[in-house]
Amino acid sequence: MMVSDKELVIGHGLSLPLKEISFQFSRSGGAGGQNVNKVNTKVTLRFDLLGSPSLSEEQKALIRARLGSRLTRDGIFHLDSSEHRTQLANREAALQRFAALLNSALQVARPRKKTRPSRRAKERRIQSKKERGQLKLKRRKVSDS
Repeated sequence: MMVSDKELVIGHGLSLPLKEISFQFSRSGGAGGQNVNKVNTKVTLRFDLLGSPSLSEEQKALIRARLGSRLTRDGIFHLDSSEHRTQLANREAALQRFAALLNSALQVARPRKKTRPSRRAKERRIQSKKERGQLKLKRRKVSDS
């Protein structure tokens, strides 16, 4: 993932203009003293998935199917970042996570090729099962009869 001045490179030849991504800043929660109480370091990234001209309908459908829990009813993608102490670092972290999420959502899994075990593999499996059974037979108590 690369961030230039004007676009966010997602991967697979896809990049989004930064003007399609908006940011909202607020105070982070949790421990941190004065910095947390006074400075708006938490970043909320917003991306209008349904209104984006950069994505095709197929890409939008894939993202909607795989990242639907992060979308609002209006098709706005939300992502929060508050792990760093500065607004700039949280903004970069949010952009990186956003790019990684989109990249993974847009990857199409290759179809599984059916395979069968070879005859030698079947023989080895049966042989190991027989050896294991013999070992367990030897563990039994010896009877007097």
